[in-house]
Amino acid sequence: MSLPAAVTSPRLRLQLITADEAADMLAGRRRPGWDPAYPRDDDLDAVSMVRAGASDPSWGPRHVTRSFDGLAVGSIGFYGPPKPAADGVPETEVGYGLVESARGHGAATEALRALLGQTDLLGVRVRASVLPENRSSIRVLAKCGFTELRGSTDDGELVMARPVPAPQT
Repeated sequence: MSLPAAVTSPRLRLQLITADEAADMLAGRRRPGWDPAYPRDDDLDAVSMVRAGASDPSWGPRHVTRSFDGLAVGSIGFYGPPKPAADGVPETEVGYGLVESARGHGAATEALRALLGQTDLLGVRVRASVLPENRSSIRVLAKCGFTELRGSTDDGELVMARPVPAPQT
């Protein structure tokens, strides 16, 4: 149950972050094609999970790259492959973020919808944790169908889930 290495949408390319790129990010080395504000601290947290030789890296973090200029402006990805939830449905958690200059233009919503299109094909339910004061991220989740509120984490983050859509007939 793997995802493609690259997922595209009309304005974005979501390419898996390689182990070499993760090492550069964590060491503070910059690469051409990265926005000056990328990687952010949250991106560094995400790439700290990238390991060479991982059993299925397709569920890891990805660059969010704009098609029109090829600039990486954030990251999106899952915290690992899906695992069966209490009801038996495979489930995983998603995280995402953009540099400040890329926010407010629909890129986070577009990136999340693109990845959800792939998880839907596999019958995977997706959840996300978000701070209650992060209204922008809550709007992104709402636009993408995260309708189930499951409570909160020990850190006070709201846990929201998106049901797996019914198969199209």
